[in-house]
Amino acid sequence: MIRALIADDHAVLRRGLAEVLGEARDIVVQGEAGSCREVLAKLRQGEWDVVVLDLNFPDGNGLDLLREIKRQRPKLPILILTIASEDQYAVRALRSGASGYLTKESAPEELVQAVRKVVSGGRYVSPRLAERLALMIDRDADRPPHDQLSEREYQVFRLLASGHAVSEVAEELHLSVKTISTYRSRVLEKMSLRTNADLTVYAVRNHLVE
Repeated sequence: MIRALIADDHAVLRRGLAEVLGEARDIVVQGEAGSCREVLAKLRQGEWDVVVLDLNFPDGNGLDLLREIKRQRPKLPILILTIASEDQYAVRALRSGASGYLTKESAPEELVQAVRKVVSGGRYVSPRLAERLALMIDRDADRPPHDQLSEREYQVFRLLASGHAVSEVAEELHLSVKTISTYRSRVLEKMSLRTNADLTVYAVRNHLVE
């Protein structure tokens, strides 16, 4: 049986989702959570095969929660089910570790299909989103890795590549050390690099630092 955790801040919607998934013979909803804190508590309390996750919670940001879940349970599939359109969050969610993305306008049978797909190790996105992702890959293939960074990520990248420690970058940009560490992780992931030394070598080769 597929053990599912439903995470959404609306109790009525959670019950509806539980009924939809409960009709499938191979899925059992073993828990529900209505806040970021409850989600993380449920993760610690049991074993799960999939999390069906909204992006809006009263006590935090869904994308940040997604990243924290993946940090704690890297192999746990997470299916995003949200009212937010694909254009708003889909790509960011998938890049943050989500295994699939559905809007709440999706048909009930599509939700069941998506849960099965991500649990089996696959990805689930709508045909429209799949086409958009393909176009992005084509565009990104011609762009150097550093061009894919946001403005803040690029700032952090250049400072780290110049030899500054995380604490020094935090002081320079007036941000916390934890925030800079998060930016550093994103930069390394986007650029397919592993260490600060790799950042320095890349920056020198591409004439991005003096």
